[in-house]
Amino acid sequence: MSFGKIGIIGAMAEEIELLHRHVQVSGQSVKAGITYYEGQLHGKDIIYCKSGVGKVNAAVCTQLLLDQGVDCVLFTGVAGAVDPQLNIGDIVVSSSCVQHDMDCSPLGFEKGVIPFHPRSEFFADDRLVKLASEASSRLFEDRSVIGVVLSGDQFIASRETVQSLYETMNGACAEMEGASVAQVCDMNGIPFVIIRSMSDKADGSAHVNFPEFTVTAANNSYLIIDDMLAHL
Repeated sequence: MSFGKIGIIGAMAEEIELLHRHVQVSGQSVKAGITYYEGQLHGKDIIYCKSGVGKVNAAVCTQLLLDQGVDCVLFTGVAGAVDPQLNIGDIVVSSSCVQHDMDCSPLGFEKGVIPFHPRSEFFADDRLVKLASEASSRLFEDRSVIGVVLSGDQFIASRETVQSLYETMNGACAEMEGASVAQVCDMNGIPFVIIRSMSDKADGSAHVNFPEFTVTAANNSYLIIDDMLAHL
């Protein structure tokens, strides 16, 4: 498996800081207020950045990253577990991504469907999914799954909403950026994968879990990226 230049998007400042410590940075640029760092990790050419929160920030960030000539995109960050079998610290590798807050049901569209767009579910690249899953399994044995990543501009903190997302949209986890990254990559024909570390159960207890596990989740995300690039 070979990709020329690899784009890495982190959702958290902590992730970017870990990359700073290990990447041989050769240059940087600022576009739309987002700093893009160029360098090498395990001999691979990479560009990495922090997206900011929400689908608009992630979409702008991704398109500007693609405009710099990357051949694939790896996105990492935290998420709330939707699949009841997932626990805090577990890893979800995206099989596909869907916007759970896209709702034009009054017009006759199913929830999650983007009206008049060619598709509404965006499938991750099989090669990258395999690579991410193998890395996760090596690092976190029996604590990673491949599943649907649901995205929306909402911080989910309701047991009822979690149950609905699991039962009606087959979600493994919920977050706020992945599906927009996926859609932009799909529109440009660029392979991607989303990797999420569970920081909470999306059940109203996030105010207790999230601060405590953010640093751990960022470290987990970095370790997976590091392992993936070492095996590319």
